[in-house]
Amino acid sequence: MSIPLAERIRPKTLSDYLSQKHLVGANGTITAQLNTQMLSSMIFWGPPGTGKTTLATILAKESDRPFYMLSAIDSGVAAIREVIEKAKKSDTLFSTKNPILFIDEIHRFSKSQQDSLLKAVEKGWVTLFGATTENPSFEVIPALLSRCQVYVLNSFSKKDLEDLLTRAITNDTLLSKKI
Repeated sequence: MSIPLAERIRPKTLSDYLSQKHLVGANGTITAQLNTQMLSSMIFWGPPGTGKTTLATILAKESDRPFYMLSAIDSGVAAIREVIEKAKKSDTLFSTKNPILFIDEIHRFSKSQQDSLLKAVEKGWVTLFGATTENPSFEVIPALLSRCQVYVLNSFSKKDLEDLLTRAITNDTLLSKKI
């Protein structure tokens, strides 16, 4: 079975990440956080396919932090508690980088599921990254939202799409083969 094109050309580093320069460009707010190694909890809000999951993965890798990924579609409070317990156990006197807990489709979590994240975020046991296609002001509980910075990811511009197409044609092992 072939790996989908989007997965084959998914960027692995922030320098390869296309678009969202207002966040990850030279003067971007997330770039500044990454440079100081002081990542705050974040909610990435934007249309499907704009790189929310990819950005979270790259930030975890480039900040050299443990990374846990859950999907709100198929995870519950038990999964959240399990990750939080792992994070608490890794918290030692000599560790300064708390794990990143990424929750895809965070807007699908119920109020009680979102409540289960509060203490871990407040205590700094995890840095929460949430991804949503829905307006977090309406879909994420206020207590959790107040502990996160919300970043809007924009749809790809025409130039972004052209760059992505060029990358695919040039770098993808299947597309770059001469037929």
